[in-house]
Amino acid sequence: MNEISTCPVCGGENVYFDGSLYVCPECAHEFEDNASAAVGADVPKDSNGAELLDGDSVTVIKDLKVKGSSMVIKRGTKVKSIRLTENPEEVDCKIDGSSIVLKTCFLKK
Repeated sequence: MNEISTCPVCGGENVYFDGSLYVCPECAHEFEDNASAAVGADVPKDSNGAELLDGDSVTVIKDLKVKGSSMVIKRGTKVKSIRLTENPEEVDCKIDGSSIVLKTCFLKK
């Protein structure tokens, strides 16, 4: 049987596995096993969990207000040729001639 570690937040020992995450009933913290968290931690994924690559085309799933501008990116906008950044939660792209960084949680492949 796999040895379950203690909670990284409160140090509680009553941690259990609920099928996808480890849960601490004492502080309600949910976390992944350290071995599975290290694998694929820096792989950018869209809102559905599909892996994103340089040059992919994606669709925006929610109306997004652009900070510092009155521009709004409408839901359903197709974005071609995305570029991955150092941060796996962000991609760089061009929309209407403007270079914009979008969060991957608002995109689908």
